[in-house]
Amino acid sequence: MQTMVGRVSQKGQVVIPASIRKELNLTKGSEVTFEVQDDKIMIKKLPSALDWADLIDQIPEERVDFDENGHYDPKKSPEFHDWMVNG
Repeated sequence: MQTMVGRVSQKGQVVIPASIRKELNLTKGSEVTFEVQDDKIMIKKLPSALDWADLIDQIPEERVDFDENGHYDPKKSPEFHDWMVNG
């Protein structure tokens, strides 16, 4: 982790260094949260709609068919079976 020094402007603004903006893909309009812990300020990037969409695209999808008794075939739905057994 590299320490960088900034300066607070008369309006209370602080510039996030370009290397950090690039690493976190912070662009104009990106939202961040501020949290105070003792004498520290933590700034965290809020996920954008695109971040959420990318995350959701990574979630595996599996169709699970249940019979009239509420049973399913673990061979046809191996991911669901693993989730039911192992959590």
